Amino acid sequence: MKSSEELTIGELAERFGLATHVLRHWENMGLLTPARRAGGQRSYEPADLERVALILMGKEAGFTLGELRTLLSTSNPMDHRDLLRRHVEEMERRISRARAAKELIEHALACPQPFAECEHARGRIAARIPPGPS
Repeated sequence: MKSSEELTIGELAERFGLATHVLRHWENMGLLTPARRAGGQRSYEPADLERVALILMGKEAGFTLGELRTLLSTSNPMDHRDLLRRHVEEMERRISRARAAKELIEHALACPQPFAECEHARGRIAARIPPGPS
């Protein structure tokens, strides 16, 4: 590979708008394994660009770094279908909670009554209070 295709840690970090310590942390977590130049300086190749993009996409999807390490531990993330299924289920729960919160806010914006007097809001609040000891 030509040296012009290699990137330093600073160049890679700048390209993605990251701090260099983030890339070092990902390396410590086993997510990145840069080549080393003479003197120990990290050297990133085009494949590392894809790897960083995948890590960022995974983080945006809500995966933890540990989960991403598992997903990226093989050449095919689909080798970890159970992890992916569990994550989809968790995303569905978060989406459901976010929709309910959005609906309550939209109702509050449209409701002519003060929030404390709105039966809809009062019902939602009451439903959120766990039952006391029996």
